[in-house]
Amino acid sequence: MIEAYAHQDLPFDRLVGELAPRRDLSQAPFFQVLLTLQEGDMAAPVLEGLRTSLEPLDSGTAKFDLSVYFRAAGEGMEAGLEYSRDLFDASTIHRFACQLETLLAQAVVDPRRSLQDLPLLRPEEVQQVVVEWNGAERAYGPQVSLHGRVEAQVDRTPDAPAVRLGEGEGELSYAQLEERANRLAHYLRARGVGPEARVGVLLERSLEMVVSLLAVLKAGGAYVPLDPDYPHERLDFMVRDARLQAVVTMEGFLDRLPEELRPEAVLADAHGRQIASAPSHRPSVTVHPENLAYMIYTSGSTGRPKGAMNSHRGIFNRLLWMQEAYGLGPQDRVLQKTPMSFDVSVWEFFWPLSTGATLVMARPGGHGDPRYLARVIQEHGITTLHFVPSMLRAFLSAPEARNSTSLRRIIASGEALPRPLVELCHSTLGAELHNLYGPTEAAVDVTAWPCRRGETGAVPIGRPIANTVVAVLDRRLRPLPVGAAGQLFLGGENLGRGYLGRGARTAGTFLPAPTELADRLGPGARLYATGDRVRWRPDGSLEFLGRIDFQVKIRGQRIELGEIEAALLELPKIRESVVVVRPGPGGDSRLVAYLGGEGPPAPQGWREELRGRLPEAMVPSHFVLLDRLPLSPNGKVDRRALPPLEEAGESAAPSSGPSSGRSLAPMAEAGRPSGIRSRIQEIWGAVLGLAQVPPDTSFFDLGGHSLLLVEVQNRLAEELGRPVELVDLFQYPTVRKLAEFLDPSAEREGVAPRKLRRRGPAPGEREVAVVAMSGRFPGAASVEELWQNLRQGVESISFFGDDEVELSSVAPLDPRDPNFVNAGGVIEGAELFDAEVFEMTPREAEILDPQQRVFLECCWEALERAGYDPRRSAHRIGLYAGMGINTYLYTHVLASPEALAASGGYAATLANDKDFLATR
Repeated sequence: MIEAYAHQDLPFDRLVGELAPRRDLSQAPFFQVLLTLQEGDMAAPVLEGLRTSLEPLDSGTAKFDLSVYFRAAGEGMEAGLEYSRDLFDASTIHRFACQLETLLAQAVVDPRRSLQDLPLLRPEEVQQVVVEWNGAERAYGPQVSLHGRVEAQVDRTPDAPAVRLGEGEGELSYAQLEERANRLAHYLRARGVGPEARVGVLLERSLEMVVSLLAVLKAGGAYVPLDPDYPHERLDFMVRDARLQAVVTMEGFLDRLPEELRPEAVLADAHGRQIASAPSHRPSVTVHPENLAYMIYTSGSTGRPKGAMNSHRGIFNRLLWMQEAYGLGPQDRVLQKTPMSFDVSVWEFFWPLSTGATLVMARPGGHGDPRYLARVIQEHGITTLHFVPSMLRAFLSAPEARNSTSLRRIIASGEALPRPLVELCHSTLGAELHNLYGPTEAAVDVTAWPCRRGETGAVPIGRPIANTVVAVLDRRLRPLPVGAAGQLFLGGENLGRGYLGRGARTAGTFLPAPTELADRLGPGARLYATGDRVRWRPDGSLEFLGRIDFQVKIRGQRIELGEIEAALLELPKIRESVVVVRPGPGGDSRLVAYLGGEGPPAPQGWREELRGRLPEAMVPSHFVLLDRLPLSPNGKVDRRALPPLEEAGESAAPSSGPSSGRSLAPMAEAGRPSGIRSRIQEIWGAVLGLAQVPPDTSFFDLGGHSLLLVEVQNRLAEELGRPVELVDLFQYPTVRKLAEFLDPSAEREGVAPRKLRRRGPAPGEREVAVVAMSGRFPGAASVEELWQNLRQGVESISFFGDDEVELSSVAPLDPRDPNFVNAGGVIEGAELFDAEVFEMTPREAEILDPQQRVFLECCWEALERAGYDPRRSAHRIGLYAGMGINTYLYTHVLASPEALAASGGYAATLANDKDFLATR
């Protein structure tokens, strides 16, 4: 300051000329806020015969964004503020002035106090942000359990439809749901389930899922969602960390559990008879409001997920507020589409079931398919559903969305809701749109905002819901005024209990309430530090500004970047890692991993390793390998100095790149692609932001994800003039395979079709000629050999000695069981398969059911024997196939972390399911 005074006579224009800063016409160079201290008392001039006074003069212009002028005035000081009307309104400046006056008045009272210890808020402002703007206190009557509200609805409308499948047959009335849940609850009680006992639920979206969740609660326990699509390693950790009393699952998912827990699992299908024989009346269990209702695992910064616990009291308050705010009734249909591992699913399940509405269950995996969702909405008359904003954008982009006329309300949460998306929703649909906010550490949502037509500016996250307290605090946990950015803290009825088995982590984020909030919350109350940066708006709503740490939201899923970085450090030859979020070409967010390590880049191998440990949404879309990560002066990684993805290179196969880092951008295939393939490559390139798209690399290995695939679906449908099913895009994940599926003839360019002479059928002719057959059988590699074996009575079953039987191949049977027979049919050469002939990658062939591999070989052999070449034939060849259900997917693919990590659960299902046999 003294040096500045010493050079105060230096003209500002000369300073600008000497330093030559980069010009920006929207702001002044060097600084935008000016503080001026003028010495000497400015008195009005004395003019004979006149009375004079000093009046402020408004020049109509402002040199800087904000200027604060101080000047001496007798024994005190006068201050004035000059501001840009483009940036501030008069009410904001008035608040600034009042806060400045409060600050100076406190400084005069105690000049020795540090500036950061001085309060900014006047008592009436504290009253406003702490009391007046917080959630209204509601007396919702006697506290009952979450399942108690459902039971009360059962008593009111036992015959009304409670839950039905969105696709296929399947429906339960309230009475039927009650009976099935009661029986399973008694079965669980016999297994030791009671208050505070945690029960895992490992199921796909189905009627059994709803029955199981309700049954766990009726037994007095708390449910813990276990997503079957999670990697084996993550599921294993969650199951052990949760110390589960029981797990409810199906026989097909048994291999997803640790081996020692499988005998104790409750199988909703295999144990059906035992469960059905249990009593049908309601179990007599006393559940208190403070008892645990559910626990959901969320990403952890230490590299391991953590279980966030919520009580009956919190979710009870949350559902009653929601009913008061939005009012469901028997005429409503609510679509349950959120995965059970996300807390939004809690109200999707239990809000409609406690109000007499009908819960409609989307098919497994259907939550990511906009066209499917639009069809379900129309067929079932859905009135209420939830969308993560990124998925809402994808849904609205589907032409079928406009036909969703039954929708009355859309609840959005999980990500920031952009204003253009609100406008798009209002222009596309007639439904209300509500923006809600809440962390997993509370009972789902804690603030809400109705998005009204005609509003402008950032969309707020709203105001606190009933019996909920929010606070915007500084680093010293003091309330902040309107407009000041601080961390959001939560308290009240909705607050959760903390993290299971993580006392230090709980103590560090669930903090004692400061004095200003203690009167509202009561003695011993706690506040949860969300890590979200917000500010109060003048109307009493909250505006979300971002994070104060490295937690992010990707497609609605909360992710701690530290957990991904910890997993990356376990990769071979990786010394250091940092993960950041970069905007994608379509405005979506994508994860980019910057790695310091040795050896050549191996993005495909890194992905496979990570998929065995992390959910798909946490696997980075792109990898950048640097010689070393840039560091700040304090020795930490300088995230701002990381090279942009466009400069460092994008992920896929290795290629040459700049010396600062090894570029991982794919190269296109040489040669002229077909017309349809070229159009697909152009669409993929535009959606993924890639200049070159190789024809044989998976869409997901190029940085794609399910929402981007929806965009591809819409663009392809527009380009081709016909609908394209999302499931087909999953099934054909490379450009070449997709082109062959969409237009088989286009991929045969340059191959002259062989002309065939055809004879028309004779009048009345109905016979069909069998011109070739192919088959593989135990002891016979062809139909001819099978016929000879049958004629000669050759035994084709193989018999094994005890030392030849591998337990893993026959589990859960025991070779020592007297009913076990050491014999079975063996097809020779089933392990041999030429993936290249069928244009598969080795990884795709690895997860494909061996029976389906043999089937493909037999198809090809039959065509060869018949003299047909499908590559040259100008005519269509029909393929009719059928198969029974087999357990290869569950006993081998899903049981293998390596195979599952390489493909993902959905791709593995497509590779083994009977429904895709003929189209393969």
